[in-house]
Amino acid sequence: MFSNSRGFLKLFTLSLSLLLPTFYSVNAQDLQLLPMRVVFEGSNQVEVLNVINSGADTSTYSISFIQYRMTENGAMESITAPDSGQQFADKNIRYFPRKVRLAPGEAQAVKVQVYRASQLAPGEYRSHLYFKKEMDEAPFGTITDQADQTESEGISMQIVPVFGITIPVIIRAGAASAQVELSDLSLVRDEKGNSLLNLKLNRTGNKSVYGKLEVQHIAPTGEKTQVGLVKGVAVYTPNTARTFLLSLAQEAVTNYQAGKLLVVYRDMEGNKETVLAQAALQLESGN
Repeated sequence: MFSNSRGFLKLFTLSLSLLLPTFYSVNAQDLQLLPMRVVFEGSNQVEVLNVINSGADTSTYSISFIQYRMTENGAMESITAPDSGQQFADKNIRYFPRKVRLAPGEAQAVKVQVYRASQLAPGEYRSHLYFKKEMDEAPFGTITDQADQTESEGISMQIVPVFGITIPVIIRAGAASAQVELSDLSLVRDEKGNSLLNLKLNRTGNKSVYGKLEVQHIAPTGEKTQVGLVKGVAVYTPNTARTFLLSLAQEAVTNYQAGKLLVVYRDMEGNKETVLAQAALQLESGN
């Protein structure tokens, strides 16, 4: 038993906090994944992920599934049971290998396969593959010279963070379609006075949408300037709406007190970047 109960409690609390994985985009720390999402639709039954160690050290990554819900502001929350209208994909997905060890600069293919998709009821199914970096040392720290420590000295620890990356894996069974509308456009400012565009994506249909938001400023003279671009904006089922706050180029480049902002949401899932929705915000003095 530890003689310093406060030190033990502190160690226990830190250990619990480090149990929660830290998630990044598909290019994080020393790991890269291509592609950034997997969608099984129609006759497509197999996809290959390229896992690349872009770091300076040999690393091992374990691969597993994790489940998420998307909140209305786009945050991802870990869950164990699906929300109403949500369906998980992991029971119909195989992948191999389940662990990879890569030297610096080394790449490996991970095969992802859907099975028994014909037995699924029509709809969209989604789970997320989680690539977790394994640590060579105990991730929650080590206690040094424990026998020689007094209660006043406390506990010495070495804390090593655990990193991970997740990507969505989606199965679409039966006919799938979705429509999007943009609404609630407004110009706001942050605490530094920078201009941001607030908007809402409204999704209908039985599948998720995934695309990029482009914003153009159209001056009263007709001159057009791109002032905003964000890629990889999704609205996952069963969500019907997502709010989004988009940073714009600042007033040194564009005058946001005249003209209008044209917002276009383009599909990034297919071979062609088709327009899914667009809307305009008329600008006036005082914005």
